[in-house]
Amino acid sequence: MVNKRKMEEYLNYLVQRGIIHEGQQKDILNRGMEQSRHVLLDKRNEVRRLMGRQRIAYALSEIELIASFRFRRLDIPEDLMDEDCISRVVAEEKGIPYVVLDPLQLDYRLITDTFGGPFAERHLIVTLDDQPESMTLAMAEPWNQELIQSIERIKGKRILPVAAAKRNVLQVIAEFHGFRSSMRAAELKYGNDRFDMGNLEQLHILGAEGFDGSEQPVVQAVEYLLNYALDNRVSDIHIEPKRDESIVRMRIDGVLHRVHRMPKVVHPAIISRLKTMSRLDIAERRRPQDGRFKTRYKDEEVELRISTAPTAFGEKMVARIFDPGVLIQDIEKLGFFPRELEAMRQMITSNTGLVLVVGPTGSGKTTTLYSSLHYIASPRINVITLEDPIEMVHEKFNQIAMQPKIGLTFGSALKTVLRQDPDVVMVGEIRDQDTASNVVQAAMTGHLVISTIHTGEAAGAVSRMLDLGVMPFLLSGVVLGVVAQRLVRKVCPFCAVDDFLSEEDINSLRIPNSRGRRLKIKRGKGCVKCRNTGYLGRTGLFEVMQVTPRIQRLINERASTQEIKREALNDGMLTLREYGIKKIAQGLTTPEEVLALTDEHQIY
Repeated sequence: MVNKRKMEEYLNYLVQRGIIHEGQQKDILNRGMEQSRHVLLDKRNEVRRLMGRQRIAYALSEIELIASFRFRRLDIPEDLMDEDCISRVVAEEKGIPYVVLDPLQLDYRLITDTFGGPFAERHLIVTLDDQPESMTLAMAEPWNQELIQSIERIKGKRILPVAAAKRNVLQVIAEFHGFRSSMRAAELKYGNDRFDMGNLEQLHILGAEGFDGSEQPVVQAVEYLLNYALDNRVSDIHIEPKRDESIVRMRIDGVLHRVHRMPKVVHPAIISRLKTMSRLDIAERRRPQDGRFKTRYKDEEVELRISTAPTAFGEKMVARIFDPGVLIQDIEKLGFFPRELEAMRQMITSNTGLVLVVGPTGSGKTTTLYSSLHYIASPRINVITLEDPIEMVHEKFNQIAMQPKIGLTFGSALKTVLRQDPDVVMVGEIRDQDTASNVVQAAMTGHLVISTIHTGEAAGAVSRMLDLGVMPFLLSGVVLGVVAQRLVRKVCPFCAVDDFLSEEDINSLRIPNSRGRRLKIKRGKGCVKCRNTGYLGRTGLFEVMQVTPRIQRLINERASTQEIKREALNDGMLTLREYGIKKIAQGLTTPEEVLALTDEHQIY
C-alpha cells in the first residue's frame, strides 16, 4: 500500500530541487491514490514480461506512483521525472550512495549464491560485495531499516546499503536469476553431450534431437534475451559460437556490444529454439537459412528477421529487429535541415520521375524509403513496393517479395507491376542493367519511382546508372534527385555537457574561418539513459542533390562525377562532411562520429 506521508516527503525533495513545482506536487497528491490501481496493473504486467512470470505479490512504491505522472523536469525540460531521477534525489537527501547497476560489471556467482531468486525479488536486493565482516547490497529501498536488520540477522554481518532504481534492480535480478540461471540449468541438461563444435560434419550427424529448443530453461533464456534486446534499443542480435563458449553481441546505435557469454553446450539449443520460432529446419546446420517471426513488446508488434550461417565452430545466427517506431518515422524526424527537407518533399510528392537514395549498408536507406512512402501514402494513391526481402509488412503499401528462384526479379517484376495501375513504385535496389532500364522506363511513363543504388555520394549515382547502360538523354529526363546518407550517433541529451573543439579536430574537419576561435560543442559524459556511452539514438547526415536544368545538361553530356558535384555545390548542396559539421555545431553529434563516417574529400 502506498504511504501518503512518504509520498509527501519525496515530493518535497523534488520541489526543493526545482524538478517540479508546487502545483504539480498538489496534483500528484490529489490524484495519486486514484491512479495507483491502474499503475499497479501496468507494473504487474511489466514484471511478468521482464521476469517471465510473476512469482510474488507486486507492491507499488511511492517512487513508481510519482514517476507514473510523467511530468517533464523543470531543470532539464527534455527529460522526464522518471524512477531513476526520483530514486537518485531521495537517496541523496537521505545520505545514501546511489548506483546504476550494469550487468556487465557484476559478479554472477556472488549474486546468485548469496540470495535465492524469490528472496531477491521479494526484497529487491542485489549483492555487490561480500566480505567476512560486511556485505554491500544495492536496494530499491535502502532506507528500510527493518529489512536491513533482518538481513543482518540472517547473514550474521553488517549490511552496507546503496540505493538503485527499482526497475534497474528488477532487470538485474531477471538477468542473473533468470537468463543466466536458465543457462546453468540448460548446461546441466546438455552437459553430458560433449562434442567438437568445430566439426561441422559431426554437427550434422548429431541432428536436432540432442538439442531440444522446447526445454523450459532454453525457452526462458530466449525470452530473457529478446526482452533485454528490445528494452535496450537493439537493432541486431549476434549469437556466435567460439572454440570454448558462445557469445552474444548486440548492436545499439550502430555499435556492437558484447552482452553475454553462454556455455558451449547450450548454443545449439538456443539456435534451435530461435529456428523453431522462425519455422526453419532445425536439423539443417550446414546450409545458410533465412526466416522471420513476430513478437509483442509493450503492446506493439515487432518483427525479427533471422539469418543463420555455418562457421568454423558451429552455426552463427543474426536476428535483425524491425521496430515499426524506428523503421517508419515522420520525415521531419530523420535529421533533415529545412532546405534539404523541403527538397525531399518536392521530390517525393512529384507525380512522375525517379528519386534515388544511396549509401552503404546500415546507413538508414530503408528507413528513409519507408518514411517517404508513409508520408505520401493515402487512399487515393496506389503504392507498390518490390523488396528482397520485405523488411516490414505495412498495410498502406502493396508489397511484393522478390523470388529469383522462380524468375521473379526486380527487372521482371517491374513489368508486371506497371500493369497494376501504380502511382508510386518503390524498388528495393537497382542491381543490374535490366532493373536500371525498367526503372527508367517506369519513371518515363507517368509513375514516381523511388529506389536505392550502391554509391558513396549523391553525384556518383548518375555515373553508376550510366555504367548500367541507361542512355544519358533518358536519365536526364526522369531523375528528380539523389539523396546520399549516413547515420551518426546523437549526443545523449541527458548527460550532455559543453566542450570545445580541439585544434586537431578543427584541422581534421577542415572548418573554414576557424583559426583562433573557440568552437563550442556538446559531448555526453555517460549516464544510465545511454548505458554510459555518451550517445543516445542516431540521426542522419544527408547530401541532397536536386537535378536542375544545368545538371540535366551535364548528365546529357556524360559529365564526370566531379563536374556534376561541383554544379550541385554551386546550387547550395551540402556535402556529407559539411552536413556533419553543422550537426556538430548544433550539439547533435561529435567530431569523432562525423570523421568516422564521412570522407575527407566530401567537402568543398
